[in-house]
Amino acid sequence: MGAMKHPRPNKPELPFRWPDPPFRVALVEPEIPPNTGNIARLCAATGSPLHLVEPLGFRLTDHAVQRAGLDYWDAVEIIRHMNFEAFRESVGPARLLLFSTKGKRSYLDAAYRPGDVLVFGSEHQGLSEEILNAYPDQVFGIPIRTDKVRSLNLANAVSIVLYEALRQAQGVRNGECRMKRGE
Repeated sequence: MGAMKHPRPNKPELPFRWPDPPFRVALVEPEIPPNTGNIARLCAATGSPLHLVEPLGFRLTDHAVQRAGLDYWDAVEIIRHMNFEAFRESVGPARLLLFSTKGKRSYLDAAYRPGDVLVFGSEHQGLSEEILNAYPDQVFGIPIRTDKVRSLNLANAVSIVLYEALRQAQGVRNGECRMKRGE
């Protein structure tokens, strides 16, 4: 991962304690190139490795993916996996937190820990029933007005969840989260 190609020296860096290990983002079978590009940019901005679980609905060389990621591609660690099983093997004992419109608990109720893997499904199908059933206690959703929309844009959902995890990590000492919801 390299330095930013076009740095902006007059932009202040806000004080922030980046988690170590970082949160990781996993996209399972993403389909829409600009969403993956925007998520890659988000991962670059937060130091979060991005796992892409195939099949992908596009090539990473597609113009739309490259354009959405702008010049940040060299600043994000991308790990590709042939399938979900290979992904699961690659991340080892890391805790997976899954996000789905089928989640019965809010993402705000999750107690995030540095090193967690935040897993999201494809834009049209979400995560498979097989994956959701394998981790029933680790499935969360983002509250939305279901009488108005079916779901959020994938890149927006990843942003919401990742920044909540980062917010909670600001209160982490020795692997334990000291911040509780409402504090």
